[in-house]
Amino acid sequence: MDETAPHAAPDAALVARLRAAGCVFAEEEAALLEAAVAEGGGGTDPPGGAGAALERLAARRVAGEPLEQILGWAGFGGHRILIEPGVFVPRRRTELRAEAATRFARAVAADGRTPVVVDLCCGAGAVGVVMADAAGPVDLVEADLDPAAVRAARRNLEPLVGRVFEGDLFEALPADLRGRVDVLAANAPYVPTGEIPMMPPEARDHEALLALDGGGDGLDLHRRIAASAAEWLAPGGRLLIETGRRQAPITRALVEAGGMAASIASDLERGGTIVVGTAPGALDS
Repeated sequence: MDETAPHAAPDAALVARLRAAGCVFAEEEAALLEAAVAEGGGGTDPPGGAGAALERLAARRVAGEPLEQILGWAGFGGHRILIEPGVFVPRRRTELRAEAATRFARAVAADGRTPVVVDLCCGAGAVGVVMADAAGPVDLVEADLDPAAVRAARRNLEPLVGRVFEGDLFEALPADLRGRVDVLAANAPYVPTGEIPMMPPEARDHEALLALDGGGDGLDLHRRIAASAAEWLAPGGRLLIETGRRQAPITRALVEAGGMAASIASDLERGGTIVVGTAPGALDS
C-alpha cells in the first residue's frame, strides 16, 4: 500500500472481512476506510453515524469497487491524487514515467529555459502533480479523452497552474505547442481488447473502457502517438510512452519508425516499463 496509509490498528473484524473478500492489504485498507469516516471523506455523511458510514464504505470495497475511488484519492509519488468514480486509478508502475519525465524537464531547466511538458492520456493528472512539485517551474499541459478524467485532472492541476484539455491525443493540444514540447509523456491504454475480460474486476468494472482498451494488440494508440510525436517535440525533445514488458520492443520500433532514437527502461520492483524516444537534434546526455 501507499505510504499515506495511517498506522493505527484497525478493527479486526473489518480486516477479516476485507481479507475474505480478497484484499491483499486488508489491514491498511481497513485503516484507510476508518480514517475516511473520521475525516468525513470518501462520500460519507449518511444517516446512522460513523458506524453506518463505515459499513457503506466497507460494503462498496467488498463488492469490488477500487479503494481509491471509494476514498476519493490515490497515493502516487508521495502525493494524494484526487479522483472520481469511474476514473482510471494511477498505478505505482507509472511512477517510473513520472520520474523520467521530471529528470528530463530538470535538464531543460538547467539550460535556463522553462520546460514545456505535455502529458497525453493524463487520467487524473498524477504525473503532472509530481512534476509540478519536483521539476520546478514548467509549462504543463495535460489532455485526456475521458470527461471524468479531465474533471479530476483539473481539480488536481489547475491550482498548480497546469492546463488541462479534453480531446483525442494531439487534437486536444493548442496548436502553438507544435515543435516546442520538451517532454511528451503518454499513458495511452495498452491492454489488448481480448484481454480486458481477464483484468481484475476493480479495473474492468469500475474504470472507463477507453482508459484500458488498446485495440487488437494493445498498441493502436501507441502507433498514433509514435507517428505524430516528432512534429510536436522540440529538437532533442523526449517522448515517454508507458507500455507492457512484452510489448516494449514493438513500441520501441514504432517510435523509431516515427523518426526518433528509442530505448527501453524498466523497473522490476514497481512493474513499470517505458519506451523513451529522442527527437533529432539532441545534445549528448
